[in-house]
Amino acid sequence: MRVWFITGASRGFGALIAEAALAAGDAVVATARDPSTITARLGSHERLLATRLDVTSEAEAHEAAGQAVKKFGRIDILVNNAGYGLLGAIEEASAAETSRLFATNVFGLLGVTRAVLPHMRRQRAGHVINVSSVGGYAGYPGWGVYGATKFAVEGITEALAGEVAPLGIKVTVVEPGFFRTDFLDETSLSRTAQHIEDYSETVGRTRAHAADVNHGQRGDPRKLASAFIALANAENPPLRLPLGSDTVARIEAKNAFVAEELATWREIATSTDFTAEAA
Repeated sequence: MRVWFITGASRGFGALIAEAALAAGDAVVATARDPSTITARLGSHERLLATRLDVTSEAEAHEAAGQAVKKFGRIDILVNNAGYGLLGAIEEASAAETSRLFATNVFGLLGVTRAVLPHMRRQRAGHVINVSSVGGYAGYPGWGVYGATKFAVEGITEALAGEVAPLGIKVTVVEPGFFRTDFLDETSLSRTAQHIEDYSETVGRTRAHAADVNHGQRGDPRKLASAFIALANAENPPLRLPLGSDTVARIEAKNAFVAEELATWREIATSTDFTAEAA
């Protein structure tokens, strides 16, 4: 029986992953700001520990990790899922809106990871799974600040994977595309208070698209939860796992663009190396 530690587990991806892990016979430590929302969604179960965690409080993260180990003896899989979106142009996003977003999506993830890693290091085993986004691989107008938080998650994951590999700990970043969840609802998505008319042709289109596709996205959340179980079962899990055909297409398009641009600018790019002649 593996022990999962899942943040943001009262709804959305977090709740579905928790349900799938319980159905697979594993134990789950499900966290949320209000633990009663977890039991309302998942019910009571001997293999379920619902505990309070506001990821912006590192003290609460250490307390929740301690409760997990006290009840189940270990933490095998950490799913850093808690987070929310911010829709608006870069210029429209205020300093306060940006800081709040980074506090949850980046600093919260770091705090929870710091709380759980000592237990995994002691075990010399574990799997850290960080939930990013297709927006963490390629930027979109209107999602710049949100994407920046997910780009940060990608960089953190890459570095962490190299740091903990000798300790028997695996690390994966998951990049979901657009799934049919409440992500585009007001419960999960913030919008910048400021709207600048000059961005109506770019960010305005993104706002309209978000409203049009809400609850009609291509991805199936339950299939995503099943993919997390397959990821946890993998003997050699990937560093990156894109989920959704839209994510795969976006990654392929960006990789092709980067390769073409690099070929065009390769001579200048490589011309800046120090040479003996320059000395």
